[in-house]
Amino acid sequence: MTEFVKGDLLYTGKAKEMYTTNDPDVLWVEYLDQATALNGKRKVAIDQKGLLNNRISSLIFQDLAQHGIENHFIEQLSEHVQLVRRVSMIPLETVVRNAASGSFERKFAVPHLTEFSTPVMEFFYKSDQLDDPFINDSQIEALGVATAATLTEMRRQALLVNQRLQTIFAEMNVQLVDFKIEFGMTAAGQVLLADEISPDSCRLVDLTTHESLDKDVFRKNLGDLTTVYQEVLRRLASVEGGQQ
Repeated sequence: MTEFVKGDLLYTGKAKEMYTTNDPDVLWVEYLDQATALNGKRKVAIDQKGLLNNRISSLIFQDLAQHGIENHFIEQLSEHVQLVRRVSMIPLETVVRNAASGSFERKFAVPHLTEFSTPVMEFFYKSDQLDDPFINDSQIEALGVATAATLTEMRRQALLVNQRLQTIFAEMNVQLVDFKIEFGMTAAGQVLLADEISPDSCRLVDLTTHESLDKDVFRKNLGDLTTVYQEVLRRLASVEGGQQ
C-alpha cells in the first residue's frame, strides 16, 4: 500500500491548500480553519472549520461514490487532510437551486425559499478578479472554457448529485436550498466531480426551526459557525453511520 507524502504547494484557495504527493495522479488537500465572504475580501479564522468541512465533504463524497456518482475523493488521511485524484479543473461553478435564495432571490425579486417545480441550474465563471460572473453556454463556448458536450455531462451529473443530496439532507431534517459544485477533467477526458461539498458550498435550512445551517451564518453574522457545522456533521454522521 502506497504511503503518500506531502509535496509542493500547488494552490492556496479561500478554504483549502492543495499539494502534490509522491504519486503524480494524487493530490494532498488540506482544509483550513478559516472562513471567507465577499469573494475572499472578508477572511476570519474559525476554530475547527477545516476539520469539520473535511469530515463532512469526505462522508458526502463517499456516499455519492456508493450511489454511482464518481468523484475525485480517495480517502481522508487526517482531521484536516484528504487525498484526491488529480484533475484539470474546469473554471466554472455549477449551481443547482431547489428554492429561491441568494443572488437568484435578489435578481428576480422572488420570495425567500420559494420552491421550484424543477431545479434551476446556473454556471458562474471562476474568476476572483471578475467576482465570478454568471455565464451562459454560448459565452462558455466562445471563451473556450468547455464544449457543449462537456456542459451536457456536467448538467447530467449535477442533477444526479442533487437527487442524492436531497435524500441525504431530508434524512437529516434539512432542506437543501441550493449548492455549488465544480468539475475537473481527467487525463483520459472524463468529466469528474471535484472540489468539496460542505456547508461552505450548500445552503441548508433546518426543516423544523427554519434556521440556516451553512456559511450564511458567517455571511450574515447569525451565530457561531463552528457550532452550526458541528450540528451538520453530527446529523450527517448519524445518517451515514460514520464516526465524528
